[in-house]
Amino acid sequence: MPRHFVRTATLITVLMLSLVGCAGLTQDFETPAVSISSFKALPAQGTVPRFEIGLHIVNPNRTPLDLKGVAYTLSIEGYKILTGVTNDLPRIDAYGEDDILLKAGVDLFSSILFFTDLAKGGKSEVNYSLTAKLDVGTLVPVIRVNREGKFNIKP
Repeated sequence: MPRHFVRTATLITVLMLSLVGCAGLTQDFETPAVSISSFKALPAQGTVPRFEIGLHIVNPNRTPLDLKGVAYTLSIEGYKILTGVTNDLPRIDAYGEDDILLKAGVDLFSSILFFTDLAKGGKSEVNYSLTAKLDVGTLVPVIRVNREGKFNIKP
């Protein structure tokens, strides 16, 4: 057999085995449960208000989550109000849970539009949406979390 044929066949075999091995690593992976555990205002830096959002993460997997980064957005009535990113995150043990704190800055333009819209409507409750992207490295796909709900704004 020609040498280039043997090399090509060997390379293809190694690549296929690598792909099968990588697919097996994430096959039993379950999406971690993420919930909002706290929300509070922080002292303003200049004129821009800042907030701290607490997330509680439960890892239902047999491998630890070594979080590399999180990007997140909190929208109210479709307006992106708070956004932020962080890479200062704990490792969450296998079958473990932990809390992380995210600091978020306010999008002033969207906030003004939201409050203007709110003043016109006289709503008693508003819809919110929290989207977060959790990066756990190269072997596991990015975890996307979407939480939606409503809260009352009038007693």
